Order: sequence, then structure tokens, then C-alpha cells
Amino acid sequence: MIMRETRILPDPIRGRYLAYSAHQHKGFSLIEVMIVVAIIGILATLAYPSLEGYLQRAKQSEVKTNLAAIHTAEKLYHASNGSYTDDFATLGVGIADDAIYSYGITATASTFTATATANLDDDATEDTWTINQDKQLVQTTDDLTD
Repeated sequence: MIMRETRILPDPIRGRYLAYSAHQHKGFSLIEVMIVVAIIGILATLAYPSLEGYLQRAKQSEVKTNLAAIHTAEKLYHASNGSYTDDFATLGVGIADDAIYSYGITATASTFTATATANLDDDATEDTWTINQDKQLVQTTDDLTD
């Protein structure tokens, strides 16, 4: 048998004494729930811009990986053929159909430049990256700066 502590407290409104159990309070009041919801809303408002920036920078990892793969394929093609090519099919580089960036290659016998562009945050500026035969990976236009 569980013993509960019972206290007798005055009820100032009705002018009589009421018995209150120490374990009577269950759940949360509406005010407590509203305070928690307000705090969560403030934290979400502060965290969202930071999260957006992280997600956009994560998208840039695609371009670095794909341009490095294009560079490697171009170097292998140059070692076999003595020149560079601008044909993705000849290089055997497969860019995914759902890739965020669009890719292009300009090539001569002794040089190549692969370019990738995308609009990461739906503004007028595009994010542009290039890599050349010397493996110089350069971000020529940064879409994430405001």
C-alpha cells in the first residue's frame, strides 16, 4: 500500500480548508507549454540561417569531387593520346543526372579547363569553379557571399 502525504491548506477564495495531495500535480500548465514553444521558436530562428549556410557549402563538395575526377581522367587521356579532350564520353567520366552543378570542358592539345556552375541560393549570382591541367582548383565566382 502506498502512503501519500496529504496537507491541509487554506483556500482563500472560498474561506475553507482543502486537502491537497503532494502528488496531485500532473502534466504541464498551458503557460509552461507556451513558454517552451516560444523558446523553441527563438532557437529555430537563430539556427536556420546557419543551417542554410552549412547545406550550401555541403553542395560545393560535389563540384570539388567531380572536378578532381575530370582532372584525373584528362591526365590519363593525355598520357595515352598526347593531348586533352573536351568529350565526357571519351574520358569516361560519369556525372550524375541529378548533379547540382553543370559541367563543361574546353581543351587544346596541351591545356584543358573544366568548369562547373550552379545557382545554390536562387539569386542572380552563380557559383563557378574551374580546374586546369595543373590541378589548380579555383572558385571564380562565389554564390554564397552576400
